[in-house]
Amino acid sequence: MSAPADALGALLFRRSAAGGVSPLLWQILLGVVWAGYAVGSAFGWGSSQVALFMGDFGLSAAALVAAVSCYRYAREGSSRFRPAWMLFALSSFMAAAGNAVWGWYEVVLGRPVPTPSLADLLFLCFAPPAIVGLLVLAKRPVTRAGWLCLALDSWLIGGSLLTLSWSLALAHTAHLVDAEGVSVARVALALAYPLLDIVLVSMVLALHFRRSSVNRSAVNTAVAALALTVLSDALFTSPLLRQTYHSGQMLDAGWFAGSLLLAYAPWGADRTVDGPAALPSRGGQPASRPIAGSLAALTPYLAAAVCTLGILYNAIEGRRVDRVVIFTGCTVVLALVVRQGIMLVDNIALTQELAQKENHFRSLVQGSSDVIMIAAPNGVLRYVSPAAAGVYGREAEELVGAELSSIIHPEDLGRVIHEVRRFLAAPPSEEPTTRIECRFRSGTGDWLNVESTVNRHQGGLILNSRDVTERVRLQAQLQHNAEHDPLTDLPNRALFTKRVRQALGGRRSGDQGTAVLFIDLDGFKAVNDRHGHQAGDELLVQAARRLQESVRVGDTAARLGGDEFAAIILGDGTRDQSARECQVHEIADRLRLTLSQPYRVGTGDVRVAASIGVAFAEPGISPSDLMRNADLAMYRAKAGGKDRVELYAPQMQADVVRRSELAARLRTALRDGEFALLHQPVVNLASGTVAAVSAQARWRSTQGILFTPAEFLRVAEDGDRTAELGRWLLEEAIEQAAERARAGHPASVAVRLPARRLLDKGMPSGSVEALLTRHGLPSGALMIEVADSDPRISFDELEQRLVALRRIGVRIALDGFGSGYAAINALRRLPIDVLKLDRELVEGVVESARLHKITSGLLRIACDLGLQSVADGVDRPEQVLALRAMGCTHGQGMAFSGPLDEYRLRRTLARGEFQVPGGRLAQPVLTGGSVPLLSGSHGETPIPPT
Repeated sequence: MSAPADALGALLFRRSAAGGVSPLLWQILLGVVWAGYAVGSAFGWGSSQVALFMGDFGLSAAALVAAVSCYRYAREGSSRFRPAWMLFALSSFMAAAGNAVWGWYEVVLGRPVPTPSLADLLFLCFAPPAIVGLLVLAKRPVTRAGWLCLALDSWLIGGSLLTLSWSLALAHTAHLVDAEGVSVARVALALAYPLLDIVLVSMVLALHFRRSSVNRSAVNTAVAALALTVLSDALFTSPLLRQTYHSGQMLDAGWFAGSLLLAYAPWGADRTVDGPAALPSRGGQPASRPIAGSLAALTPYLAAAVCTLGILYNAIEGRRVDRVVIFTGCTVVLALVVRQGIMLVDNIALTQELAQKENHFRSLVQGSSDVIMIAAPNGVLRYVSPAAAGVYGREAEELVGAELSSIIHPEDLGRVIHEVRRFLAAPPSEEPTTRIECRFRSGTGDWLNVESTVNRHQGGLILNSRDVTERVRLQAQLQHNAEHDPLTDLPNRALFTKRVRQALGGRRSGDQGTAVLFIDLDGFKAVNDRHGHQAGDELLVQAARRLQESVRVGDTAARLGGDEFAAIILGDGTRDQSARECQVHEIADRLRLTLSQPYRVGTGDVRVAASIGVAFAEPGISPSDLMRNADLAMYRAKAGGKDRVELYAPQMQADVVRRSELAARLRTALRDGEFALLHQPVVNLASGTVAAVSAQARWRSTQGILFTPAEFLRVAEDGDRTAELGRWLLEEAIEQAAERARAGHPASVAVRLPARRLLDKGMPSGSVEALLTRHGLPSGALMIEVADSDPRISFDELEQRLVALRRIGVRIALDGFGSGYAAINALRRLPIDVLKLDRELVEGVVESARLHKITSGLLRIACDLGLQSVADGVDRPEQVLALRAMGCTHGQGMAFSGPLDEYRLRRTLARGEFQVPGGRLAQPVLTGGSVPLLSGSHGETPIPPT
């Protein structure tokens, strides 16, 4: 191979690796190479020797480049067209070898090429591989009739060309045997080459109409290359050029261009991966080629016309019609008749199939419950299926001819037009259909919600529509149910949060006058317990109605759950924040008064109060934080006495954080042994002796902080560890009391337990007796101090529990007497042995004459009921004197001793008594006698009749 061929081949082979090079650059490069060769051929290359060299070895190099290029592409590819490119490589190699042999004679040996020669044989071998390769590239028919039509089309083209060629030149060549005595071999060679070219031309034309859609650009380029080569061969075999041809003429530029195009075909065109199908065109179907389709249909007639031209040429020239022309013309006519017969039968079958499919689809359209409409490009309805009468309540004939926009709701029309324009502008391969939902006018004048699937149709639209009105209504109802409370029909928490987010965004984002109110109905649970849940639901409905009527238009009232409500008061743009706070506070207070008015439930009136928390929007605050602030303010209002309005302050959040941290540490305090038990002596105010000890828990955290009960019990009562803490306190107190008794320091122990913890299932009734038995402590040495009962506790259950404890010898004390609203009811119903005066009564008993009279009266009640009394918080000597003068039997406080650890407690018990201000009394304080604390009979205390 020559150096130029090596360089060009290297460039072409490197094309696959250099994928970023534009195909236009390669086309320009090949055009420049061919133009240079054509210019050289036109001017004879400057000398005869150069002309012979370029006309022989130049063509051989170009054909060799094409052979190597096709071979390399076939080796890299993996499609079913790989054999075609291998055959093209073989065909080009034959041409390269033929030109090389031709050059050997003319350039190297310097003598004319003999006829026939090896070059002629190689040139003859060029056509068969190319013909077979074209057959491989052709689109394969799927039926026998298709194969037969392909063969007939090839013969129609080939026979017509043969008739014309025979009439023009081949007949003259065939007669040379008789006229000039030319050898049969030379005549056969002279006829074989043009005949093979005719076959190749026939295949090129047949392939043009039946080529595969895979890698079409490469196939088109290859077909063009072979067509150019065949054209050059036809010119070479003509008698006019055959006699005067010599290497280096302009005709060589045609062969050179054919080789370059074949070398460029697989690499320079768009290299679409040979897949099972070509890329679809717009619309999802292969691109239609109306001109090519028309030429394919006219192929039989064009072939017959060419054949007729051959016969007419003989008649015009006055020649006798050759037998070859007659035979070929007859076969062409016969092939045309057979092909037309096949096409006629095929058309009849297709017509019948089309009629069946049309009837089938017509029945589907007629019987479909969906409305099918066809709109022209100008929007006028050209077809409407009969289902319109049932769906729209309008006859199809009435809608045909109307504009589609006339039946669409005006509010939806703009959106529909926008969607249609966007759909038509989108590539069909990316978005073949779209879905549009709008409202159509029905025959009754109502608007129906219609969902339509839209497809393209000849520049217009096909709409497959169905009535979805019920679905839309159901979705709207489901959406309403998902965002509203089913009982009161107020917005629920989800919708309320959404409204808060909207209020904090948009144009109101900087308005700090927007406020959120959280509302809780105080006493609602008592209504449920007393009157039943149906009455409670009726109360909630009335409260919701009052709340809805109290807020302004644009504000939102909601029910968050249970007896909790909320409201958004939108800001009015006021810049004076203090004035706005006063204004919202007044609104909230009026709302509190409205909700606190009596409710007519059943046959009577019911009253509840309202605790309201108010939080104002701040710059950058989130909806969840704003709602949390209002919730904190509401709980502060409930903790501050209920039936009040509380504005949020940052300190509330700090308190919550501290309580949360304390509760989190409290969860692990018991497990880590951070709790310690201290005892405070209970002293007989008459003698100064230690009558008992009161167990008190202390929590010394890992940080070294000592928390008093007032600090951690409030957290424990609301936490999950409350029951566990109560069990630990009771068991630890009993265990230590038993150990002290065994060590020679017997002393009764008092343990304070909330009333609801006594009813807790975590501490069953047998647990106290089991603890006493396990640690060996006499039952008379334990006293349970019952904290004042809250209204949620059932007195019946509490009475039963205390009676059971008293039967096993445990004494009962009523703790905090004088501070709770249920104290008198507890005295009336519960089995009480000891009354423990509240610290608040004791602290002011000396200074306040009013408290002095109240305390004196309570102690007189205890004396009349035969109960012992213990004063809590006795911190000063004058308090001891005053309480003893009023008849109080025992006291505990700093006047005697604070809470002691175990070591100091045993030293105190060993000493046995404290110094009592005013000296010891020889007689008991109570004139009726006194019962020693935690000693004596454990019979039931007599209770006056109610």
